[in-house]
Amino acid sequence: MIGTLDAMRIGVLDIGSNTGHLLVVDAYRGAPPLPAFTYKEPLRLAEHLDDEGAVDPRGIKALVRFVDEARAVAAEKGCSEVIAFATSAVRDAVNADAVLTAVESQTGVRLVVLAGDEEARLTFLAVRRWFGWSSGRLGVFDIGGGSLEIAAGRDETPDVCTSLPLGAGRLTRDWFPDGVPSDAQYEALRLFVRQQIADSLGALRRGGGFDHAVATSKTFRSLARLSGASPSAAGPYVKRVLTRELLVAHLDDLRVMSLTEIAEQPGVSPNRAHQIVAGAVVADAVMDLFDLPELEICPWALREGVLLERHDHM
Repeated sequence: MIGTLDAMRIGVLDIGSNTGHLLVVDAYRGAPPLPAFTYKEPLRLAEHLDDEGAVDPRGIKALVRFVDEARAVAAEKGCSEVIAFATSAVRDAVNADAVLTAVESQTGVRLVVLAGDEEARLTFLAVRRWFGWSSGRLGVFDIGGGSLEIAAGRDETPDVCTSLPLGAGRLTRDWFPDGVPSDAQYEALRLFVRQQIADSLGALRRGGGFDHAVATSKTFRSLARLSGASPSAAGPYVKRVLTRELLVAHLDDLRVMSLTEIAEQPGVSPNRAHQIVAGAVVADAVMDLFDLPELEICPWALREGVLLERHDHM
């Protein structure tokens, strides 16, 4: 029987480069966290960086408002604790300290900025817990709005992990300023992404191949859904796979579609439609350079990793 000392309701507030997301969960000792409520909003912080690399005033205002609303929601839902963190967009901003100060002074919430390798490590932890030890040597890939995280290893802590500035929002902002890319823009981005990933291949492959290659994040989930994977309504325990063959076929179509047409595709939310081509370019490069014919989609990612580590120390 689970007593009150064995369980607690926790809020995990994730300020990503695309979205602010509060996940309210009931955490039980010896059991997986049980999602109870979710509250999120597209912030697009990766696209609110000015020419100097600072989060602009509009981005800070939107962030402060969302964090304050999320704080109130967490209290209303009975959370005894809120773990709040930020990733690439705040991490890389030249005015990161000013952004964090504005949030804390106006909301009372202190955001912890995760380093890129820490983000990769915690995502890896979540994937390991989801699939278990039978997966052997795991390779984990996560395309966010500001960065690409890659981690590999046989234990709960990866042997090697890296974070590259190849997020779908960042690349869209920098390489496709007019929306639908020209052939020249598309090819330039494709080669740039491959060079960036190739530079990290040696360290990641030194420990051997992957017994199980896994992808997390909204971008990979959207690409898998485009390729015929089950919708989220089917539940988290349905196996979902992204194959490179279908990814390449869809990429050829996506790159010439209008944003309206992309937003009408299964699994693509309107607020992320403009980023899906850049995200697909990164996914294709990952699968090609690591020689992965398919990636299995994991429903757990960074938020769950943060929660699991906190729960381990309860």
